[in-house]
Amino acid sequence: MHYVDAKGILSSNNGYCGMNIYRGCTHGCIYCDSRSRCYQFTHKFEDIEVKQNAPVLLEKALRSKRSKCMIGTGSMSDSYMHCEEELRLTRRCLEIISKYEFGVSIQTKSDRILQDIDLLDEINQKSKCVVAMTLTTYDDKLCSIVEPKVCNTKRRIEVLEEFKKRDIPTIVWLTPILPYINDTEENINNILRECIRVGVKGIICFDMGLTLRDGDREYYYDALDTHFPGLKERYIREYGNSYYLPSPDSAKLMKIFRETCRDNGIMYMPEDCFGFMHEFPEKYMQMSLF
Repeated sequence: MHYVDAKGILSSNNGYCGMNIYRGCTHGCIYCDSRSRCYQFTHKFEDIEVKQNAPVLLEKALRSKRSKCMIGTGSMSDSYMHCEEELRLTRRCLEIISKYEFGVSIQTKSDRILQDIDLLDEINQKSKCVVAMTLTTYDDKLCSIVEPKVCNTKRRIEVLEEFKKRDIPTIVWLTPILPYINDTEENINNILRECIRVGVKGIICFDMGLTLRDGDREYYYDALDTHFPGLKERYIREYGNSYYLPSPDSAKLMKIFRETCRDNGIMYMPEDCFGFMHEFPEKYMQMSLF
């Protein structure tokens, strides 16, 4: 872990602002796209870069903003990695978001988010909070291989249930689905069943497969050699150096996914889910009038 003073903390896109307090990650997920060389890391991925002045930059930015918006965080680096236990920078930024009555959309795989459920509830009462949780692998043993240094899927489902009790809307990222590993009907159906039970607002799934780029491909293949002997060779035969690696059962699994979501009133089109996460409440209230 090392500390830097960042020059800025918010990136703006059509009224929605992104924020990453950390760079790198310690969850150890074997498929992590953020390891890709295109993101130009100049340090080891597990050596977390901490933007120590993030709260100061955020307060300055929000104080000067003319209109409220949603602040999104956790897309590139999980806001609740192990270092957050000690540093609490995410909480300090959430306190500032609450102070200025902005909204927040926060993505994580970690149950550490429950440490801040009181604050997220407070934000949701003032404006809007959306919690996005990644679920890929229902089986505990397999999950411990695919996502080894973070709580398992069943625990994340318990987290979603706690947010449901607070009427805080949740979105699930059902991605990536790894060919010949977790791309089974049983896995998808188990996750969908739990999403229905805990009342998620939407599920993001672009397709049943994963993407690999230079940097994360090597890490992923090393994990395959360790945990799934012979599977790397199968990937190379079937996919070569392709960026996108679809499950051979993608069409069937996507049909199950879409039909289940439709039957249970769950948003499943990515643009609808992103629209919900990105739009500040005033726009939704205006839409409801019509």
